[in-house]
Amino acid sequence: MKKIICGKLYDGIRDELQENMEILIDKKTIISVGKNIVAAQDTEIIDLSHFTVAPGMIDAHVHASFFDWREIDKDDVYYTNSMRTLAVAECARKTLAGGFTTIRHIGWFREDNSLDVKRAIEKGFIEGSRMVVAPHFLCTPGSHGDSTQKLGVNPMLSDFLEGQLPTMGSGADFFRNAVRREVKYGADFIKIMATGGFFTPNDSPEDKQLSDDELKAIIDTANSLHITVTAHAYTPELITTLVKMGIHGIEHGSMIDEETARLMEQKNVYVVPTFCPYDEIIMLDEEKLAQKPEAFQKKLKYYRNRLVDGRKTIINSKLKLGYGTDLVTGYNNYECGREYSAWLRNGVNPFRALKAATATNAEILGLKDVGTIQPGKLADISGWSRDLLTDHMALLDCRFVMKEGKIYDTISYAD
Repeated sequence: MKKIICGKLYDGIRDELQENMEILIDKKTIISVGKNIVAAQDTEIIDLSHFTVAPGMIDAHVHASFFDWREIDKDDVYYTNSMRTLAVAECARKTLAGGFTTIRHIGWFREDNSLDVKRAIEKGFIEGSRMVVAPHFLCTPGSHGDSTQKLGVNPMLSDFLEGQLPTMGSGADFFRNAVRREVKYGADFIKIMATGGFFTPNDSPEDKQLSDDELKAIIDTANSLHITVTAHAYTPELITTLVKMGIHGIEHGSMIDEETARLMEQKNVYVVPTFCPYDEIIMLDEEKLAQKPEAFQKKLKYYRNRLVDGRKTIINSKLKLGYGTDLVTGYNNYECGREYSAWLRNGVNPFRALKAATATNAEILGLKDVGTIQPGKLADISGWSRDLLTDHMALLDCRFVMKEGKIYDTISYAD
């Protein structure tokens, strides 16, 4: 048995920090939460009275397949599948050390054996955050999910490497089988690259990159196999189409309008808005903006007004908001607390951000045993020395992390 003495407690349920609370844990599970809990004499006491205690945080949009964002352009040619696998495992180790006990790996351009890393963590062979995995993007040639765009100056090499991407293709039948393949190998959900994006050089966030027949084939097949679908999408027109087709979630949604937001609220479609990658242009941080690739910078500047309006719509809505970082430039993928900084600096209520990173994300990921601190839940618990309500850097400075009742070493990623 273990008993945690909390300084303050955010339980993922109430929008408050409770004082003088204690948590009693038996092996992997929370069995009691309250004040002055009576426990057996041999109970291990963990004194976190100088910390704010919270559920283990959850990041719902992580690309775990690289060691360092400065290396990504080398990925297609110089990284092997084994190298990406090692990167996934290292990312999971570092996110856990940062207080994020669960991450949703939302795919990569090439094979990274992320499902094997997930299984190795589950079996206790290696240490890392619990993983929810979509191993591949479902995408079309030349799309935002096609990393060989960057090798277009060498068509022979680009065409060869394109053939190594197992879920990139065309036609409704191809995508039906792609969904079936992902499910066969153990994917937890399906990820569609429905529009272009900012990170790839030869497309636009306004591009619709799959036909209606292809999109419907993916969503209908996934629904028939009882697996959820989320889509990288920006524009209200395409998001509306996806919502009407029955999609479960949207990643980014950065240009949505009021009408689209109301439809999503009615249909209970979640959004993981990933504020951090666009924060440099919205908050006009020229130094960080300059670290992004030139094409990325140009598109951010071109779409700035729409991004500003879309963010206001998201923040002022009643949408179910998940917490996800999507870090591929400027910061490394394991610095999950960066998104909290973006939310607070943009005026979001800290409790809404905390709820997104705990209880809401657990719901989005379909995890019933985590996300809140209450009896019967797994003992995924984090401790923070900074003021979660006023310090936008607070979630970069974890001082205690427990996953399923086991305590792990922590790393601070605060500047």
